[in-house]
Amino acid sequence: MHPAAPLAHPLDVGTAVMLERSVEQTAAGLGPDADAYRRLFEPLVRDAEPLFAELLAPLRPPRHPLLLSRFGVSALRSAVGLGRSRFEGQRARALVAGCCAHSMLCLRAPVSAAFGIVLAVSAHAVGWPVARGGSQRLADALASHLRSLGGTVETGRWVDSLDGLCGQAPVLLDVTPRGLLPLAGGRLPDRYRRALTRYRYGPGVFKLDWALDGPIPWAAPEAGRAGTVHLGGTLDEIAAAEQAVTDGEHPERPFELLVQPSLFDPTRAPAGRHTAWAYCHVPNGSTRNMTAAIEAQVERFAPGFGDRIAARSAMDSAEVERRNPNHVGGDINGGLQNLRQLFTRPVARPVPYSTPLPGVYLCSSSTPPGGGAHGMSGYWAARAALRAPARR
Repeated sequence: MHPAAPLAHPLDVGTAVMLERSVEQTAAGLGPDADAYRRLFEPLVRDAEPLFAELLAPLRPPRHPLLLSRFGVSALRSAVGLGRSRFEGQRARALVAGCCAHSMLCLRAPVSAAFGIVLAVSAHAVGWPVARGGSQRLADALASHLRSLGGTVETGRWVDSLDGLCGQAPVLLDVTPRGLLPLAGGRLPDRYRRALTRYRYGPGVFKLDWALDGPIPWAAPEAGRAGTVHLGGTLDEIAAAEQAVTDGEHPERPFELLVQPSLFDPTRAPAGRHTAWAYCHVPNGSTRNMTAAIEAQVERFAPGFGDRIAARSAMDSAEVERRNPNHVGGDINGGLQNLRQLFTRPVARPVPYSTPLPGVYLCSSSTPPGGGAHGMSGYWAARAALRAPARR
């Protein structure tokens, strides 16, 4: 289900910058930066399909080199550098900074701009929909399709070894490098094992889920048109918050990603009630309770929000990892997505999904194209497995 607008970014003046499906409509809300926004995004949105085909794949010779070079001119920059050089006003800078902060990188780091550009292009080209009935419906649909093809789904059993799994059929492991090491036991060559131990993980998250007595009372009513809301203020504020996390600190005013699905999907809550969730970035493995900081940031842009809270559920980074060991230290990206690890996830190999063990592949977001590109790591890992010579 598509919200009326993919994204809102409220500011302290009681307005919100809106990222609309239309580049032109978005640019119209950016004042002096309208033309600069069009120049950056119109060509990329026009060629979004071949651009995504290049970016959502493992490293390979480009099939659209001119398009990729046009993207790279801006994408290889830091988010702060892109925002300050391309735009004059706070509205455009804040909008781009919020998108770039999805990278979970310091916004002064190279390539942090790439994530924001890709997310904005995807919002314009295809939107940011929510699954009717909740994300569980996606898993249910995938499992149903697998069963229709003769496959089976087995749950409730912890797999702690490759023993009994390695036969003639390929084995695809949706685990991080840290998860592969105990599964493989002593089977891995020392060099590969050492490379896996050097793999770096990024910041964690602290997440809140809310049951609400009504919709979030945004000071900027237009924010209620968006499925996703970025809370963090200006580019400088967001950059400072992400820098603090990079430095191992907990920001007083964190950058937050908030989703309000029940505004567009009535199955998410009883009539007259609503649900929402948000997370902020924290140092990897953090156990600090960020509830007050997160809710204060929402209250900043939606006065009276606290009065709407009927119930809440909180997860710190340690709990996030406990629920899903792939989220090491609460890192939901499957590993730090800096310049080096973007292209060598999890280690530098011609086929990054393969391992030294015949027929054993990694298919998690610790492989290209990394976190946030849902399903693509598994797609490319499956392609690699199918192309490999048959084992006897």
